Parts: sequence; structure tokens; C-alpha cells
Amino acid sequence: MIGFVAQTGQAVIGASDLEALRAPLTAYAYRMLGAAADADDAAQEALIRALRNLDSYDPERGSLSTWVHAIATNVCLDMLRGARRRALAWDLVPASAGPDLGAPLPPDRWVEPMPDSRLLEGCDPAELAVRRESVRLAFVVALQALAPRQRAVLILRDVLAFTAVEAAQMLDTSAAAANSALQRARKTLETYRLTASRSPEADSTVRQELLRNYIDAFEAHDVDRLTALLCDDARSAMPPFTWWLQGRQSIAEAMASGDWCVGDRMVPGAGANGCLSLGQYRPSPKGVLKPFGLIVLELRDGAVADVVTFLSASDRFAEFGLPEILGDELTSDR
Repeated sequence: MIGFVAQTGQAVIGASDLEALRAPLTAYAYRMLGAAADADDAAQEALIRALRNLDSYDPERGSLSTWVHAIATNVCLDMLRGARRRALAWDLVPASAGPDLGAPLPPDRWVEPMPDSRLLEGCDPAELAVRRESVRLAFVVALQALAPRQRAVLILRDVLAFTAVEAAQMLDTSAAAANSALQRARKTLETYRLTASRSPEADSTVRQELLRNYIDAFEAHDVDRLTALLCDDARSAMPPFTWWLQGRQSIAEAMASGDWCVGDRMVPGAGANGCLSLGQYRPSPKGVLKPFGLIVLELRDGAVADVVTFLSASDRFAEFGLPEILGDELTSDR
């Protein structure tokens, strides 16, 4: 951002003060929009608008963060006008009964993954579990079921802990109207989340051991060992296809039916949406291991509840701390 300083009452605000809000604004916009690139665009637009109108900021009416989040709220609501709801496959169609993947849906139909480095940046360790829950795929997908203004007030109040008055000001409405929208949003969200994958925080040692076991079983194509790591009602999906499987047995049967993953390799990622992440690499015709899909694992009670393989995220591996090509040095000990 360009250098700029404005005198606002007794405060001197500069571009660096606004830039410090980029990370929280991006995380807020991601929860609102469900898409990484859209969240970046929304945060950038909010910061540009704030910079252009910095002389109108009144510190006596609220903090800089509140003022800029109000701008970001308007940006997100503008972007959501006419937009289709983003989701995952199990929110769109019944579970698949066969191997046919069907036709892929366009990118704007899917909730996208986001790296932890951008969603959990600067998070107080004491708040990490709560912050992770608020960015998990299941929660972000559930948010998309809410009307945009209900979505905004719920995130502002229940996730970001703004006051009722602040949230009402951001939405340019009364506190009573904001509270009414919040109650409706909570009711809808709780109903939705009854069937959504919940992922209580697990001990980091348990998480990493499960991840290692998952990788070892997958690369060995050991179906029994792999499916033993799944919850009984586990789900597996592969955006951008609507094909998805429900239940450990269905997943086991699909894996045992062919050799479509034989020769693939996996590398742990730096985390996505507060969950475990993996890069899946597939040999090219020349034998080079190239990105195939980004896998996000949702956990529940020490087992894998959801496996989402984002095939369209293969060009985003670097964002998740994954190499663009898997070299011999990373595969020699497998």
C-alpha cells in the first residue's frame, strides 16, 4: 500500500496501521465468502477504501479495527449479491453409489481450502482451539447456508467478539435488528451443524501419529489399515466433482476396486483450515511426481471423519508449504 498519514482527532493513522489489519480482514472475508482469492480481493478492496477515506475516521466513535471491519462487511455483502452458495459435495447431492465421478462443477460452487498460516496468524496459543474451530471446513461450509447479513452478524459477534452495538453499526441497522438476525443465524447454524463434521481439538502428538499412519497406509495401498483410521460414518469427496462416499465400508470398497492411487505419494502440509493437510503427488508419464490434489482431513474422536481431496488446488501447493514437484530426497525414505 502507498504511504499515507492522516490526522484523525487526537490519533495519527498511517498506511502501516491499516496494513496490520490485512490478516484479520482476510480471515473474516474468507469466512464470509468461502473462497481464498475472493477473500484476498475483499481484504484489499477494504484497505483501499479505508485509505481513501481515512480522514473520515473518527476514533471517538470506535476503534480503527471496527471501522475497517465495517468497510470489509460492505465489500463482502456487495460481492455476495447474486453469488451462488458455495458448498461441499455432501451439501449438494446424495452419496454416490458407483465409480462415476460425473461432470465437474465450476469453481464458484465450492468452498475452497485456506492455509493455516493465513487464518491463524498471530493467534494467541490460548485461543488456538477456538480459532481453529471457526475456520474448519465444516464450519465455513455451514456459514454459507446463512443469508449474507446473518452470516456477517454471526461472525462479527460469535467469532470476532464485537459487541452488539458495534455489529449493528457495521451493518447500518439497529441493535434490535442485529440481535434478531443473530438469533436466526444461530438457530440455522446449530441445526445445520447437527449433521456437519465436528472436530474437537486433539493432542498434537495424536494428530501427528494419525497423520503418519494415514500416509503409510495410503502409500502401501493397505485398504484395511487405511480404513481402520476412519470413523464409521466417514465421508470422502473430490471437488470439483460431486461424487462422494459415505461410510467406512463404501470408502474401503472404492479403494479396493482399482489401482488408481498406486504409485502416488503424500507429503504433510503446513495445515489448512485448522486441520491436517496433505499434498498428494502422482507420477507423470515421465515418472516425475507432480501435484494431484490437496487433502484436508477433518478429525473426530481420534479418527478421520472427512477426507476432502481438492483436485483444483494442485496449483496452490506452495501456499500450504508443499513442494511443486516431489524430488527423490523426499521419497527415498518411504
